[in-house]
Amino acid sequence: MSGSGEFCPRCGNIIEREDTLSREGVDSALCDACYIDEYDLVDAPDRVQVRVCSQCGAVHRGNRWVDVGAEDYTDIAIDAVTEALSVHVDATSISWQVAPEQVDETTIRMHCQFSGVLRETPVAEEVVVPVKLSRETCERCGRIAGGSYASVVQVRSTERDPSEEETDRAAEIAHELVAELEDKGDREAFVTEVSDVAGGLDIKLSTNRLGEQVARRIVRDFGGSYSDYETLVTEDADGNEVYRVTYAVHLPPYRPGEVISPGDEDPVLVESVRGNLKGTRLTTGEDYEANYEDGDAPDADRLGTADDGEETTLVAVTDEHAVQVLHPRTYETESVARPDYLDPDAETVSVIDTREGLFVLPT
Repeated sequence: MSGSGEFCPRCGNIIEREDTLSREGVDSALCDACYIDEYDLVDAPDRVQVRVCSQCGAVHRGNRWVDVGAEDYTDIAIDAVTEALSVHVDATSISWQVAPEQVDETTIRMHCQFSGVLRETPVAEEVVVPVKLSRETCERCGRIAGGSYASVVQVRSTERDPSEEETDRAAEIAHELVAELEDKGDREAFVTEVSDVAGGLDIKLSTNRLGEQVARRIVRDFGGSYSDYETLVTEDADGNEVYRVTYAVHLPPYRPGEVISPGDEDPVLVESVRGNLKGTRLTTGEDYEANYEDGDAPDADRLGTADDGEETTLVAVTDEHAVQVLHPRTYETESVARPDYLDPDAETVSVIDTREGLFVLPT
C-alpha cells in the first residue's frame, strides 16, 4: 500500500492514505496507534454518588425522589454508573459487562470492562468506578417525621361507638389508598397518624384530596355519610391562605348482624346498612327495607346480635306459622314463630333470646 506522504507528528511513522481519508481536524494527523493511545475508549468519573433515603429507600434522581422498591442498591448503582459513563463517539460494536464489589454498607466498587472497535482496530479497556451511597432523608419522610398533614378523617357513629372491626377497616382503607397512589408514582400521599379517640378514630392524611377519597371509601364500605369543613391554618410564601379540611364520617346507627325492633314491628336481623337499612324479619323470613322517610335507618331498639345466637333442639313443627324448640337455658319446650328460612327437617336451630321473646335466626 502506498504512503500518503504524511507522517504522524507523534511517532514519525508514515500514515497510509486510507487512514487520512474522510478525517478532519487535528486528530486526523495522528496514526491509528497514536490516536488510540491518545484517547480513551471510555470516559468515567472518579466516583459516583447515589442519594438514598434512609427511611423509605427512595433514590434521588434528577430533581426528585423516586421509589425504586429495591432490596439492595446494586442495580441502582449499576444504573448510576451507566448514566455517568461515556464512550468515544467514533467507537463502534461496543459491548461491556460490570462486576459489582460490595466494599462496605455505603460503597460499591464497579469493575467495568469495555470492548469495541476504534479506527477499525479492536480495543478493550477496564475502569473501576466507586459508587458511594449517601444516606439522607427525603422530603416525604421529613414531612411524616414532622407530623405534617392537610386533612383529618374523623370516623364516628350515631348513637354508638364504632366497633373495632370498623375502625380497623377504616385505617386499612387509608393505607390501601396510599399504596394505590404510590404505585402510580404519587409521593405526596401518606398517612401521618392514626389515633383512637373518644367515640371513634382520627386519621391524619397528607392531602385534602386523599382525605376525601378515604372518607368516600369508608362510606362506600360501611354506609352512612360524611361532611367536611375547612379550618384556616396559615398562609404560604405567596400570601395564599392554607386550609386544613376535616372530613367527618357518620357511620349508620346499626351494623350488619344486629337484631333490632323497628317500632312496633317484628324484629329484624340487619344485613346491610348501605343506603337505607335492609334485613330479614325473624318471625316470617320476609325481606325488610327501611322507608325513604327513615333515612339511613329507622328508630329502633337494639335486641342483640347474631353472635348471641345459641344452638338448641327443634322439638316439633306445630304448623306453617310456629315450631317448638327447647329454650337453650331453661330447657323447657317453647313455641316460637316459624320463619320461611327454617328447615323443618333440621334437628337443631340457632335462636336468640331477647326481651321480646325467643326467635330463630337464619343459618
